[in-house]
Amino acid sequence: MAFNKLTSEEKHVIENKGTERPYTGEYDDFYKEGIYICRRCNNPLFESKAKFDAACGWPAFDAHFKGAVKWLPDVDGQRTEIQCANCGAHLGHVFEGEKMTEKDTRHCVNSLSIKFIPKGQKIPEVLKP
Repeated sequence: MAFNKLTSEEKHVIENKGTERPYTGEYDDFYKEGIYICRRCNNPLFESKAKFDAACGWPAFDAHFKGAVKWLPDVDGQRTEIQCANCGAHLGHVFEGEKMTEKDTRHCVNSLSIKFIPKGQKIPEVLKP
C-alpha cells in the first residue's frame, strides 16, 4: 500500500529528518479537540488532551498512544528521536526531566509530520508499509 503523497517540505522533515523553523508550524499554537495522526501513514499518534504549551516553537505532547511512537537515539548522540512506529516517519524529539507537566515528558513534534483530525471526524485508514 502506498503512503500519503507529501510535499517537498514534508519529505524534508519526515524522510530526511529535517526540522521546521520554530513558531512556523500550523499546530504550534493550536488547541482544538481531536487527535493527531502521522501525515505519511495516518497512524494515530497523540490525543489533543496531551498537547501543552511548552513555549518551544513546536507542538508539544506529554504522552502518545500506546505503541504509536518509537524512541531512538539521535545521530547527534545527545537527543532522543521520535518516529511513527508504523512507518518510521521522523516526528521530532522527546525530552524528559524538564518538569513542564506531571508526566515530565515533552514530545517536541514538527507540524509537518502530523495532521489534526477533529473530534467526531473519521480517522483515515492506517496505511501499512
